[in-house]
Amino acid sequence: MEVSEITELKEKIKTESRFELITGLLIALFAAILAIIDLGSGKYAKEQLISNNQKTEAYQWFQSKSIKQTLAESQRELVKTLVSGGIINANKKDSIEKYISKISKNISRYDKEKNEILKGSSVVGKDNWVQEKDGKMGAIIGADEWGEKAEKLANACDTFELAVLFLHVCLVMGAISLMVKHDNLKKTFIFILITLGIIGMIYGIHAFMLASAA
Repeated sequence: MEVSEITELKEKIKTESRFELITGLLIALFAAILAIIDLGSGKYAKEQLISNNQKTEAYQWFQSKSIKQTLAESQRELVKTLVSGGIINANKKDSIEKYISKISKNISRYDKEKNEILKGSSVVGKDNWVQEKDGKMGAIIGADEWGEKAEKLANACDTFELAVLFLHVCLVMGAISLMVKHDNLKKTFIFILITLGIIGMIYGIHAFMLASAA
């Protein structure tokens, strides 16, 4: 083998080693980014599930208040009907009126409670706080608030999935670039690796921003 051929072979081996080193570093970098994004995806997916459960519980609480209010309204109408029909003696009018007034106050309270459960303490304002949670007033997170948070987290999780998809494909391109022998093909796959990795990283950053805003 001539000296020029040996030199050319050495240069080729050196170039291939450089490609393999660069590709390996890129794969390691994007694999680390994928691990971070995957971790964030799992964390916020759990938060989304919790938010949906809390929203469901809040609506069930709202429904129970609605049932109590309906029963109170029916009771008030029944008493009014009995009074107007003369079934209740006139000498009991004062006590009946007090009873009806008490029921009306309960109905009004149920209205405020429902509003606070639906919208949340922070939305209805301090003047409309009517119930405690864990021994504190103004601590109600409304069903609408939980629903809004769950929706934002759902958008974030969708973006996380896109980020994970691009990064997985990116790593596949990296693996293929290590297997091919043609220099131009190596360069092409490395270019695709970098492009998909950057896209995945951008989606991941955007997903974290969406989740943090929720």
